[in-house]
Amino acid sequence: MTDTKTEAGQDTGADESLLGGARALLEDGQSLIAAELEFQKARAGFVLGRAKSILALAALALALLFFALMALVVGLLLALAPLIGPWGSLAVVFFGLLALTGLSVLGILRRVKSTLRALKGRDRAA
Repeated sequence: MTDTKTEAGQDTGADESLLGGARALLEDGQSLIAAELEFQKARAGFVLGRAKSILALAALALALLFFALMALVVGLLLALAPLIGPWGSLAVVFFGLLALTGLSVLGILRRVKSTLRALKGRDRAA
């Protein structure tokens, strides 16, 4: 009869030990998840802070590029005016810019069509 009591006592002790281990594992998992969430929040904050400065610098670069292109256009107008006259230089610069715009639009359309074909599975070279 004492053997059954000791076996039952050992089973209860093993169950409590197993439950205690499971509780500790659960608490460790919860603390690990909380730490991971905090880490990811800090990481996202860092990335957003950097993204703001990157976007600000990109906007500045695009604005400066715009002004540089305007200076090029004005320079071309002034340089061509003595050669072919003011209206001729205006026409040459205008049609040159129009041709470059057309080429850009054709390139955009070609890439959009290629991308759509690749997304639909018709083109493997994308």
